[in-house]
Amino acid sequence: MGTKILKLRKKIFKLVAKSFPGNGIRVQLLRMCRYKIGRDVYIGEDLIIIDDLDREDVCLEIGDRVAISPRVTLVCHSAPNWSRIRPYVQERNGMIKIGPDAWIGTGAVILPDVEIGEGGVVASNAVVNKDVPPYTIVAGIPARPIKQVSVPWRKSDGTAANP
Repeated sequence: MGTKILKLRKKIFKLVAKSFPGNGIRVQLLRMCRYKIGRDVYIGEDLIIIDDLDREDVCLEIGDRVAISPRVTLVCHSAPNWSRIRPYVQERNGMIKIGPDAWIGTGAVILPDVEIGEGGVVASNAVVNKDVPPYTIVAGIPARPIKQVSVPWRKSDGTAANP
């Protein structure tokens, strides 16, 4: 009985967070769903997180200062449900990690077992099925690197510059 209540609670928190007008409350509600969310994170309205409600481990980690635009979809779990093809296809159940200072554009879809590196940028409407290296902009379907993010605290070889 306790598991059913936890599943229902998670569903309700996700539903309320999706359309709640205040970012701070959205973030708090999603933390209550057992997602790891860092400090100073912005989560736009209409975020969809698809996960297995029976899963007890963390399937989503969001680093500090991440910006997630409206209408983003994070797919941690995918299955054909009651389809007759279920015995013939593999269910996907994975982790999504979004590194600090990343930016996810409006309408982007991130699939299971993907890590967005620190400072990574996902363009609007991109579908990400592979890891995004740190400080890299990806776009398209499937998402492909299109540019590097140039920041003053990072050398061209990827190491941190002296302050």
